[in-house]
Amino acid sequence: MAEKIKDVFADLVIPLPLHPHRLRERGVNQALELSKPVAKALHLPINVTHCRRIRNTHPQADLPVKKRARNVKGAFQCSMDFNKMRIILVDDVMTSGASLDECARMLKLHGAEKVILLVAARTQIR
Repeated sequence: MAEKIKDVFADLVIPLPLHPHRLRERGVNQALELSKPVAKALHLPINVTHCRRIRNTHPQADLPVKKRARNVKGAFQCSMDFNKMRIILVDDVMTSGASLDECARMLKLHGAEKVILLVAARTQIR
Protein backbone atom coordinates (compact mmCIF):
# COMPACT_ATOMS: atom_id res chain seq x y z
CA MET A 1 0.00 0.00 0.00
CA ALA A 2 2.77 2.48 0.84
CA GLU A 3 4.19 2.18 -2.66
CA LYS A 4 0.83 3.10 -4.19
CA ILE A 5 0.56 6.15 -1.93
CA LYS A 6 4.01 7.36 -3.01
CA ASP A 7 2.84 7.35 -6.63
CA VAL A 8 -0.02 9.74 -5.84
CA PHE A 9 0.64 13.33 -6.82
CA ALA A 10 -0.66 15.72 -4.21
CA ASP A 11 0.10 19.18 -2.89
CA LEU A 12 -1.24 19.05 0.63
CA VAL A 13 -2.50 16.78 3.42
CA ILE A 14 -5.55 17.79 5.44
CA PRO A 15 -6.83 15.74 8.38
CA LEU A 16 -10.62 15.67 8.66
CA PRO A 17 -11.29 18.48 11.14
CA LEU A 18 -12.93 17.93 14.50
CA HIS A 19 -15.08 20.59 16.10
CA PRO A 20 -13.16 22.20 19.02
CA HIS A 21 -15.72 20.82 21.51
CA ARG A 22 -15.23 17.25 20.21
CA LEU A 23 -11.44 17.70 20.26
CA ARG A 24 -11.61 18.70 23.93
CA GLU A 25 -13.72 15.60 24.67
CA ARG A 26 -11.37 13.22 22.84
CA GLY A 27 -8.10 14.96 23.62
CA VAL A 28 -6.71 14.06 20.20
CA ASN A 29 -7.68 14.26 16.55
CA GLN A 30 -6.95 10.75 15.29
CA ALA A 31 -7.03 11.98 11.68
CA LEU A 32 -4.27 14.48 12.47
CA GLU A 33 -2.14 11.79 14.08
CA LEU A 34 -2.58 9.58 11.00
CA SER A 35 -1.77 12.52 8.71
CA LYS A 36 1.67 13.09 10.21
CA PRO A 37 3.43 9.96 8.89
CA VAL A 38 1.61 10.26 5.55
CA ALA A 39 2.78 13.85 5.08
CA LYS A 40 6.30 12.95 6.18
CA ALA A 41 6.53 9.98 3.79
CA LEU A 42 5.24 12.07 0.89
CA HIS A 43 7.19 15.21 1.82
CA LEU A 44 3.97 17.23 1.89
CA PRO A 45 2.77 19.94 4.26
CA ILE A 46 -0.17 19.35 6.60
CA ASN A 47 -2.76 22.10 6.72
CA VAL A 48 -4.83 22.19 9.91
CA THR A 49 -5.85 25.84 9.86
CA HIS A 50 -7.72 26.54 6.62
CA CYS A 51 -10.39 23.85 6.79
CA ARG A 52 -12.42 23.80 9.98
CA ARG A 53 -15.47 22.08 11.37
CA ILE A 54 -17.76 24.94 12.33
CA ARG A 55 -20.76 22.95 13.57
CA ASN A 56 -20.60 20.55 16.49
CA THR A 57 -22.65 17.84 14.83
CA HIS A 58 -24.24 14.84 16.48
CA PRO A 59 -21.81 11.85 16.39
CA GLN A 60 -22.28 10.05 13.07
CA ALA A 61 -22.00 6.62 14.68
CA ASP A 62 -25.19 7.34 16.66
CA LEU A 63 -27.24 8.03 13.52
CA PRO A 64 -28.84 5.80 10.90
CA VAL A 65 -27.05 5.94 7.54
CA LYS A 66 -29.88 7.88 5.88
CA LYS A 67 -29.49 10.78 8.33
CA ARG A 68 -25.70 11.12 8.25
CA ALA A 69 -25.35 13.32 5.15
CA ARG A 70 -27.91 15.78 6.48
CA ASN A 71 -26.17 15.82 9.87
CA VAL A 72 -22.86 17.05 8.40
CA LYS A 73 -24.29 19.34 5.71
CA GLY A 74 -22.60 22.73 6.13
CA ALA A 75 -20.40 21.49 8.99
CA PHE A 76 -17.11 22.48 7.32
CA GLN A 77 -15.70 25.84 6.32
CA CYS A 78 -12.61 26.75 4.32
CA SER A 79 -10.73 30.04 4.69
CA MET A 80 -8.29 29.54 1.83
CA ASP A 81 -8.42 29.23 -1.92
CA PHE A 82 -7.14 25.73 -2.73
CA ASN A 83 -6.87 26.72 -6.40
CA LYS A 84 -6.06 23.63 -8.50
CA MET A 85 -4.51 21.81 -5.53
CA ARG A 86 -4.67 18.07 -5.10
CA ILE A 87 -5.46 17.34 -1.48
CA ILE A 88 -5.16 14.14 0.51
CA LEU A 89 -8.01 14.20 3.04
CA VAL A 90 -7.26 11.83 5.94
CA ASP A 91 -9.65 10.25 8.42
CA ASP A 92 -9.33 7.40 10.87
CA VAL A 93 -12.55 5.47 10.18
CA MET A 94 -15.07 5.67 7.34
CA THR A 95 -18.52 4.14 7.55
CA SER A 96 -20.98 5.88 5.25
CA GLY A 97 -18.44 8.45 4.01
CA ALA A 98 -20.81 11.36 4.68
CA SER A 99 -18.30 13.44 6.66
CA LEU A 100 -15.54 12.90 4.12
CA ASP A 101 -17.92 13.66 1.24
CA GLU A 102 -19.06 16.91 2.82
CA CYS A 103 -15.54 18.06 3.62
CA ALA A 104 -14.33 17.13 0.11
CA ARG A 105 -17.28 19.04 -1.36
CA MET A 106 -16.26 22.14 0.58
CA LEU A 107 -12.61 21.79 -0.49
CA LYS A 108 -13.70 21.55 -4.13
CA LEU A 109 -15.95 24.59 -3.74
CA HIS A 110 -12.80 26.39 -2.63
CA GLY A 111 -10.86 25.40 -5.73
CA ALA A 112 -9.37 21.98 -5.01
CA GLU A 113 -8.80 20.14 -8.28
CA LYS A 114 -8.88 16.72 -6.70
CA VAL A 115 -9.51 15.33 -3.23
CA ILE A 116 -7.99 11.94 -2.49
CA LEU A 117 -9.55 10.19 0.50
CA LEU A 118 -7.25 8.21 2.74
CA VAL A 119 -8.73 6.28 5.67
CA ALA A 120 -7.16 3.88 8.13
CA ALA A 121 -10.23 1.67 8.49
CA ARG A 122 -13.56 1.05 6.82
CA THR A 123 -16.50 -0.23 8.85
CA GLN A 124 -19.69 -1.96 7.86
CA ILE A 125 -22.72 0.24 7.35
CA ARG A 126 -25.39 -0.61 9.89
